[in-house]
Amino acid sequence: MAEQTLKEKTAKGLFWGGLSNGVQQVLNLVFGLILARILNASDYGMVGMLAIFSAIASTIQESGFTAALTNQKEIRHEDYNAVFWFSTLTGVLFYLILFFCAPLIAAFYDKPELIGLSRVVFLGFLFGGFGISSNAYLFKMLMVKERAKIDIISLVCSGMIGVTLALNGFTYYGLAIQTVTYIGVGSLLKFIYAPWKPTFQINLYPLKLMFGFSSKLILTNIFTQISNNIFSVILGKFYSSQQLGYYSQGQKWMGVGSQLIGGMINPVAQPILAQSSGCVERQRHIFRKMVRFGAFVSFPVILGLAFVAKEFILFLLGEKWMPSVPFLQLSCLWGVASFLWILYTSVLISHGKSDWYLKGMIYISVLQMIVVLIFSFLSIYWMILGYICVYYLGILMWHYYMNKIIHVSLYDVIMDVIPYALALSISVVISAVIVGFVENIYIVFVFKLFFVSIIYLAILYWGNSVIFKESIEYMKKK
Repeated sequence: MAEQTLKEKTAKGLFWGGLSNGVQQVLNLVFGLILARILNASDYGMVGMLAIFSAIASTIQESGFTAALTNQKEIRHEDYNAVFWFSTLTGVLFYLILFFCAPLIAAFYDKPELIGLSRVVFLGFLFGGFGISSNAYLFKMLMVKERAKIDIISLVCSGMIGVTLALNGFTYYGLAIQTVTYIGVGSLLKFIYAPWKPTFQINLYPLKLMFGFSSKLILTNIFTQISNNIFSVILGKFYSSQQLGYYSQGQKWMGVGSQLIGGMINPVAQPILAQSSGCVERQRHIFRKMVRFGAFVSFPVILGLAFVAKEFILFLLGEKWMPSVPFLQLSCLWGVASFLWILYTSVLISHGKSDWYLKGMIYISVLQMIVVLIFSFLSIYWMILGYICVYYLGILMWHYYMNKIIHVSLYDVIMDVIPYALALSISVVISAVIVGFVENIYIVFVFKLFFVSIIYLAILYWGNSVIFKESIEYMKKK
C-alpha cells in the first residue's frame, strides 16, 4: 500500500509538474517572442549583467532551508516561522546593501545606467523572502497542483506587464519590472495558498538545528550560481552588452525546454526520494524509473530544439537574432542532461549528504571558472565548449557519489537512457533526409517538428516503451 501511495504521489507530481510547465513554457514562448520582437540584444544584456548578484543574494536568503525542512521527519510551526522571519529580514538587509553598492556594480561594467536598473532588479529580494517559508511548506507536502496555479498566474501577470512596458518604450526597465512582478506575485500567492501562516513570535533558534545541513547547501548553491552566471560576468565585462544579449537569448530558449523537464522532475524528486530513503531497493527503483522518464522527455525536447534552432530563431524571433543560433545549439548540449543532475543531487540531499554535495559543487564550479577564464582568450564558443566538458565530468562525479548510496551502476543509467537517445537520433536523421529537398524555411520548420515527433513516438510505441505507455495511460485517466 505504501509503495502504491508513493507511486500515485510521484505520478500526480509529474503530471501536474508537466502540465504546469507545459502551460508556463507556452506562455514564456508567447511573451518571449513578443518581447524579442520589440527589444534588442543590448536590452537583454543589461539585465543579464546583474544576474549573478541576484542569484547569489537569493541563494543566501533561502539558505537551503527548503531542503532542510523537506528532509525533517517532524516539523513544528516554530520551524517554518523561524525560516519566514530569517528570509524576510535578510531580504530587507540585502536590498539595502546592494542599493548602496549599485554605483560600484555600474563602475565594474562601466555602465552608469546600471545604477538605477540594479535598484529596481534587487527589489526581488524584498518580495522573494516573503514567500520562502510558504514555498517550503508547499514543496514538502507535494502540493504540486497549487504551485502550478501560482506559477502560471505569476507568469501571466508579469508577462502582460513586461509587454506593456516594452511597447511603451521602457526597454530594459520593462524586463526588470517584469522579473520583480513575477517574484512578488508568486510570493503573495504562496502565502495565500499555503495553510501554514507566520506569527509574530520571532524565535530563530530552530534555524540552529537546521544550519548544520543547510549551511553546506548555502555554500553549494553559491558556487552553483557563480558557475551558472560566469558567462554573464565575462561577456558583460570583456565583450559587449549586445554579445551578452545574444548569449542570453540562446540560453533562454534552451532554458525554456530545460525548465519544462526540470519543472516536472524537481518538485517530486527530493520529496519522493526522501520519503523512500529508508528502503534502498525502493529508492533505486524510483530513481531508475525517473531517469527513464527524464530521458523520454528530455531528448526530444532539448535536442529537438537544437535540430530546429536556425528555423526557430529566424521564423519566430526574426533575422536580427540569428547570432543567437550557435549559443542555443551549444546550450542544448548540456541542457539535455540537466535532468540527471537534478536526480543525482536529489539522492544526495534526500540522504542528508549535503557535505558531499558541497564538496562536489566546489570542485565543479572552480574547474568550470578556470576553464572558462582560460578559454575566454580564444572565443566565446570555446568558453562554452569548455564549460560543457566540465559539466559532463560533474555528472560522472555525481554518479560516483549516488552509486555509493543506492548502488546504481553507470551501465544501468546508460541502458536506461540509450533507447531514447537512439530513438531520437533515428528520428532526426530520417527527418533531415525528408526535409533536405525543401527550401522554404517555414515549411522546413513545421516538417522538422512534425516528422521528428511522429517518428520518435512511433519508435517508442512499436518498441513497447513502458514509460511511454504508462504516460499515455495516466493522461487518459486524467
